[in-house]
Amino acid sequence: MRRHWTLLALAAFTLLTPRGGVAQDVAPRASSITFGGRLHAQYAASSADAAANDFFLRRVRFLADIEINDLVSARVQPDFAGGKVALQDVYVRLAFSSDFRVTVGQFKRAFDIFEQSSSTDLSIVERDGRIEGIATCTGVGGICSYSRLTQKLKYAERDQGVRVDGASGRVSYQLTMTNGTGINVTDENDTKSYAGRVSISVTDDVRISGQANLHDYVSPVTQEARALAWGADLEVGSWRDGAHLQASFVSGDNWRALNASFDEATFKAAQIVASYFHPTEGRLSGIEPLFRLSVGDPDVDTADDGGIVFTPGLMFYLEGKTKIGANLDVWSPQTGGTELSFKVQTYLYF
Repeated sequence: MRRHWTLLALAAFTLLTPRGGVAQDVAPRASSITFGGRLHAQYAASSADAAANDFFLRRVRFLADIEINDLVSARVQPDFAGGKVALQDVYVRLAFSSDFRVTVGQFKRAFDIFEQSSSTDLSIVERDGRIEGIATCTGVGGICSYSRLTQKLKYAERDQGVRVDGASGRVSYQLTMTNGTGINVTDENDTKSYAGRVSISVTDDVRISGQANLHDYVSPVTQEARALAWGADLEVGSWRDGAHLQASFVSGDNWRALNASFDEATFKAAQIVASYFHPTEGRLSGIEPLFRLSVGDPDVDTADDGGIVFTPGLMFYLEGKTKIGANLDVWSPQTGGTELSFKVQTYLYF
């Protein structure tokens, strides 16, 4: 009896084994899946006494873009930096037409241009220009840079909710309704945050945009409070194509800096990043010098509590978005001494 079972198993193995080295195709359930990712490794050294020079993995992200049909698509993008898994973009999109798409999941809020720009494109190493060991900016800690204020006040960066966006002619728009609590965090009340952004292409190389954000948060007095921020930005040129400039101004409620009456302070911030991509031949595909100037004031009613960040830098392109960049972030507060942070980052894009 055991012999019969052995012969039957051998026959089944022979029938099921591919012959002649023919590969077996495994068809995905989706129409198509495109895999990619990015690996950003950084070295950062700070002049602050409280900081240590550090090598670390800034981003380790794998991406799957899924297309079911012309209507339905999706993206899943986890990040493994720091030895922990944190979801980044995770959403399903319904593209009813080029001027009307609906996205549900986790994505970037409809706000400022520097958060909208991908880390694989940006010439600056860190959006907030952080100086390790410095945490003096009122309400948000760190230094009073443009992106530090917009990120920590939760007007920008990723959140969970619904986005509607589209483009028609020279006009494009984004509208988001989100929890307001940020990336991978459940809501803390029944109120939602709303943001909107409208862009106009004045010419093929010049784009202007305006944005507003009504952010909900839990205050010390009530479960439901709201803060408002607004801004405008300008972009000239495009990535890896000669001269490129991004400039923006934002203002609004610094709800993390409440006074004795629990009223929000008013913050203001502006930033400009200018770069020039010069194509080369050989092992390098391009060299890009850059400069960033960022001004931040966390409370316009308090004197000498802001400062300026300026960043000279240089980017070396190896192929496409695979590159090596170096930035020197210089923080000059209105009170106190100047501090520096030197950063080198490798960018692997695949």
